Amino acid sequence: MDFFERTVYNADHEQFRAVFRQWLDNEVVPNHEQWEKDGIAPREIWREAGKLGFLGYHVPEQYGGGGTDDYHFGAVMQEEVSDSGVIGSVNGMTLHNDIVLPYYLSLANDDQKARWLPKMVTGEYIGAIAITEPNTGSDMAGVKTSAVKKGDAWIVNGAKTFISNGINSDLVLTVCRTDPDAGHRGFSLIVLERGMKGFERGRNLQKLGMHAQDTGELFFDNVEVPAENVLGEPGMGFAYLMTNLAQERFGMALGAVAVAKAAIRWTLEYTKERKAFGQSIASFQNSKFLLAELHTETQMAQAYVDRCLELHCEGKLTAEQAAAAKYITTELQNKVVDRCLQLHGGYGYMLEYPIARAWADSRIQTIYGGTTEIMKEIVGRALSK
Repeated sequence: MDFFERTVYNADHEQFRAVFRQWLDNEVVPNHEQWEKDGIAPREIWREAGKLGFLGYHVPEQYGGGGTDDYHFGAVMQEEVSDSGVIGSVNGMTLHNDIVLPYYLSLANDDQKARWLPKMVTGEYIGAIAITEPNTGSDMAGVKTSAVKKGDAWIVNGAKTFISNGINSDLVLTVCRTDPDAGHRGFSLIVLERGMKGFERGRNLQKLGMHAQDTGELFFDNVEVPAENVLGEPGMGFAYLMTNLAQERFGMALGAVAVAKAAIRWTLEYTKERKAFGQSIASFQNSKFLLAELHTETQMAQAYVDRCLELHCEGKLTAEQAAAAKYITTELQNKVVDRCLQLHGGYGYMLEYPIARAWADSRIQTIYGGTTEIMKEIVGRALSK
């Protein structure tokens, strides 16, 4: 349905897309409904993904990874996960690959890489990043989880919430306040590991959508973490987070456009088959005009995202460009799925139809990773400089 042929991917990327999508269709789609009911995807699917090379595509070969720094492969996975309609089941893998692993790849020393990366590639270790706290959302400067140096260890106390992969995770990259008087230079990234004494998990939170994506509460009660679990330099955590947020937000934009395009495709198929007053729903002027509007806006968003992908792979994507991409595409995603649900009529409200699941799954997109309002603030600041 694209107006223009997309030129951002080469033959290797498309071959990878075909293999990954076949795996999704064969192994994930048939199980998605059960995993949604369970509220979590089984760890076995992670290990299967690891065997097939879907985890750690950018991890050096010496640690078992794919050995490429080509983000196009991550973009392909994000698009196919989003297009498949089963994003909750494997969204945690794209987070593991493109949000969590970059911190380890850029900040870990050789010993840390040898300890953690091989098992993150095989799916034996599942990664998460813990920033949000019960009273701290978009304002990362308000983080209160503390880490106090004691000999050769850090003593961590506090709580985190809304943590994706929070239940399944083995390695939790935790934002801690290590110097309460140092402002933005008072935060550090500390890796907490499954089984550490005092590290407890709370509820697997019940959400509006993305039910198969485990989202947990984490509690730290005098957790003693060895000094060798600090990632990067102490006090530099805030700066590290700012560096990596552009890719996180851009990944959400890629997924948002893919969901919007899938919703339009599902709706075209449905409205051509469904009849009212002796003719197909698709033949009514209202349907044609609405679908034309949604399709055109989505095509425009795709063009912007493709240009951002080119820039990102060249190392040139700015924080403002990524924020603009996330803002416009996630708002569009919610608009598209809402209007497409309306064209499904009553059946659009039934969870057996992918449009209903997409409507519920999409609502979080304008909130996590930085709200729409924060994205506008970032873009607005750039304009007023």
